Amino acid sequence: MIMPNNQMLSPQEARSPVLVSKLPAVGTTIFTIMSALAAETAAVNLGQGFPDFDCDPQLVNAVTDAMQRGLNQYPPMAGVPVLREAVAAKLTRLYGRSYDAGSEITITAGATQAIITIILAVVHAGDEVIVLEPCYDSYVPNIELAGGTAVRVPLTHGSFRPDFEKIAAAISPKTRAIVVNSPHNPSATVWSKAEMLRLQEILAPTDVLLISDEVYEHMVFDATNGQLHHSAARFPGLAARAFIVSSFGKTYHVTGWKVGYVAAPAALTAEFRKVHQFNVFTVNTPMQYGLAAYMADDRPYLDLPAFYGAKRDLFRSGLTSTRFKLLPSEGGYFQCADISEVSDLGEADFCKWLTTEIGVAAIPLSAFYGSGFDQRVVRFCFAKKDETLNLALERLSKL
Repeated sequence: MIMPNNQMLSPQEARSPVLVSKLPAVGTTIFTIMSALAAETAAVNLGQGFPDFDCDPQLVNAVTDAMQRGLNQYPPMAGVPVLREAVAAKLTRLYGRSYDAGSEITITAGATQAIITIILAVVHAGDEVIVLEPCYDSYVPNIELAGGTAVRVPLTHGSFRPDFEKIAAAISPKTRAIVVNSPHNPSATVWSKAEMLRLQEILAPTDVLLISDEVYEHMVFDATNGQLHHSAARFPGLAARAFIVSSFGKTYHVTGWKVGYVAAPAALTAEFRKVHQFNVFTVNTPMQYGLAAYMADDRPYLDLPAFYGAKRDLFRSGLTSTRFKLLPSEGGYFQCADISEVSDLGEADFCKWLTTEIGVAAIPLSAFYGSGFDQRVVRFCFAKKDETLNLALERLSKL
């Protein structure tokens, strides 16, 4: 119905309601800022964590085949059965834990959606969730959106290993969950078997849930020295209380597809799916079928340690002539570096300077701390073509 002219509002009279933000402290992420600055200055972007190379053409062909076969309508809410079965089989094969594909595996729209869905499903107003800092930037806002309180426990300074005395001290009657990430973003630390067993011991007498972010599970280096990915699925006391999150995007170099999964005991999965069905309902159908077909061959993910290990070694070797002090890189596709002998600038200012003046973008570690803690460390991503890494190294050699 058209209002009479004498009832029309002028542009000056029209107003938008004032919102009270649910996330008043949240602005544009550092990843967006640094990627935009890298594009503006034609810098090599080693900041945001995504590959600049293509995935295996066979994977694209498998998705194309699914589309051409007419698999383009809604799939089941929890994911297509053939993909859930492939995930369950992989978890059994790698970690020795049997998950029921029907009631304990859910396909998600990436790991980030998986994590917020878990938190919305289990965290009530007033609950506490322990996060280990530095941590991925979505964890705390997710907790706050659910009405919970994030309890920040620092990883040990310098080595980024878990401090179990501080973790145990942080557990209270209000603690609903703890978020653990291994291989760890941003530090590239991998939890040891002994550390996972210690976590299992601490949580055993509690009802604390475990949210185990394992998106870099297939990128653990130095297997010849006994380094493995110790999934929460390997440990009965953890698996019984854990939501395990992984990412096809990270594993198969298709981060833009935003497909992941959650494995959890049936009772936990039932609560997860109550939220999942109302925030995304389900996930891209042909990509699910394509991924299922591609998973028939396990070599693509079994070969990842060697693939990314070579890139890590190339990047580390190229930085040996610089004044960067390299921290260990045990897993994932990140390399952290101490800048204290390179510059007097703080992390954020250094990263801006590095991007605009040297032509290489990195991420300040302070972005992963709620307090903005500055320890003079920055993070590079080496999930790039060798020619990209070599160009970055040529520019960084000036330092």
